[in-house]
Amino acid sequence: MSSTTPHITAPHITDSHCHLDFPDFEGELDKVIARAADAGVTRMVTICTKLKNEPAVRAIAEAHAPVFYAAGTHPMSVASEPMASYEDLVTLADHPKFVGIGETGLDYHYTAESAEVQQQSLRTHIAAARDTKLPLIIHARDADDDMARILREEMQNGDYTCVMHCFSSSAELGRAALELGFYLSMSGIAAFPKSQDLRDIFAAAPLERILVETDAPYLAPPPHRGKRNEPAYSALTAQIGAKAFGIEYADFAAQTQANFDRLFWKAAQFEAAA
Repeated sequence: MSSTTPHITAPHITDSHCHLDFPDFEGELDKVIARAADAGVTRMVTICTKLKNEPAVRAIAEAHAPVFYAAGTHPMSVASEPMASYEDLVTLADHPKFVGIGETGLDYHYTAESAEVQQQSLRTHIAAARDTKLPLIIHARDADDDMARILREEMQNGDYTCVMHCFSSSAELGRAALELGFYLSMSGIAAFPKSQDLRDIFAAAPLERILVETDAPYLAPPPHRGKRNEPAYSALTAQIGAKAFGIEYADFAAQTQANFDRLFWKAAQFEAAA
């Protein structure tokens, strides 16, 4: 195509949370990233959930221009995997495409027996996020009270930034996060037909605190529900988000891009310098 030929593209958005190192994408990353670009998804953050996998996740980010990465110890893994230390996380943050701390958090749905060590791990990740100035990426499931309490307590030790990834918790936890200045990320769950209450929580939040994500390969939005999710489908969730806020898709996309740039400032700086 000639550089002077007009080329109409979809509004740009960012998949702020996916797992491109998972076996579901093996041998297909080039095609997956190309389909994302066709859908207007020009950036994605792939998340390392076990530090032993960090070299492979980093390699994906290094090999693909649109991909950035983050790393931490997932709360469901803290009892079975070596817990990420403060020093581990701060050292990883030196990489130019390392843009966030986590995912970390609390999950009492499947792993309530490790609640105490999960809380220790969460506080370690918060300390690293505070000192690196990188956003904390939070997973929260069936732990709303402890999550709100720890996030508030830690804010008393010094400011930090945070996104509640794949937010599908209570309105109370959503309000607590927003009061602390944090962001809520909309996944495919928000696009499910029976998720009107969740869409209402998002619609009541400030638009400047909303991100979109896939959590791919999980939680594909309609019409792909039950199938493998991929970054391109974050555009489908964003379309539902635009409807929830009662605005045009292009406006919703532009605002979530600005939100991502503000929170994941290191990714924005990397692109500006490229």
